[in-house]
Amino acid sequence: MGNEGSDLRPLGKTDLRVTPIGLGVMQFSGTAGFFRFIFNDMQQPQMDEIVQAALEGGINWFDTAEIYGRGRSERGLATALKHAGKADAEVRVATKWSPMLRTARNIPRTIGTRMANLDPYTIDLYYIHQPWGFSSPEDEMNAMADLVEAGKIRTIGVSNFNAGRMRRAAAALEKRGLKLAANQVQYSLVHREIESNGVLEAARELGVTIVAWGPLASGLLTGKFHRDPDALARTPFARRRRMQAQLQATEPLIQALERIGSRYEATPSQVALNWVIHNQGESVVAIPGASNVQHAREAARVMDFKLSPEELDELGQISREIEH
Repeated sequence: MGNEGSDLRPLGKTDLRVTPIGLGVMQFSGTAGFFRFIFNDMQQPQMDEIVQAALEGGINWFDTAEIYGRGRSERGLATALKHAGKADAEVRVATKWSPMLRTARNIPRTIGTRMANLDPYTIDLYYIHQPWGFSSPEDEMNAMADLVEAGKIRTIGVSNFNAGRMRRAAAALEKRGLKLAANQVQYSLVHREIESNGVLEAARELGVTIVAWGPLASGLLTGKFHRDPDALARTPFARRRRMQAQLQATEPLIQALERIGSRYEATPSQVALNWVIHNQGESVVAIPGASNVQHAREAARVMDFKLSPEELDELGQISREIEH
């Protein structure tokens, strides 16, 4: 493989530049908080190994959030980066404010905790995690803009915002002389709603980068459940039931991922991730998660090749034929 896909991309119209693949570290929550029903426990040495593998593969940014283990993910990430010997300027860190049962007035009240958890690393990108808060997007953006002006964060993003709410957020920041950097939304070969619901179109008009979460559809696009359906028994019930309904429908897609992957010595998951970061030009980047070192290494290797336009189109056509 070459190194065709690893050039840094700007996040929106900001000066923040990231690799097309970042690493989501939600799994660093372990069994803390809400995620005790989803993830196995993870100790710091394993977090260190995962982050080290990502860095060695060329990944330069990491995505976490306040609600991931009530700050455990943030603290684990910062410790792993320190153990890897990385200076603040060498990496980029994104985290998220949770609006659940809160107003925008909470944003300045809790930024100190975010900063302490991630110390000594700068919060390069700070998101509104969901569109569920008790405040308007305008109030939320003004509170975020205050943090930028105070030097506490570098850039601002939103997550899971629809087109209308994203436009309102971007307009509010424009009034403050700032740009909305990113909208983090679900996007994969089996979740392509942003192509038809106006989110992708609005992001392009505004110059906002799409950050794809769930780019492997909770592991569905790895093909492991197609090869070993019994592995579903070891996944959480809600995910298991959803995937059982999708296995047969997605079999042609998995076969295509395997066939195309053989040309690049790549796994189905690597091909699926490559589609995400190239199918829309450079307007989409992805943050696959990793629960072990191999996942991190595989994610980083996605940046070592680039699917041809014909391969991108073939996968896109097969995915459109899947009944969601």
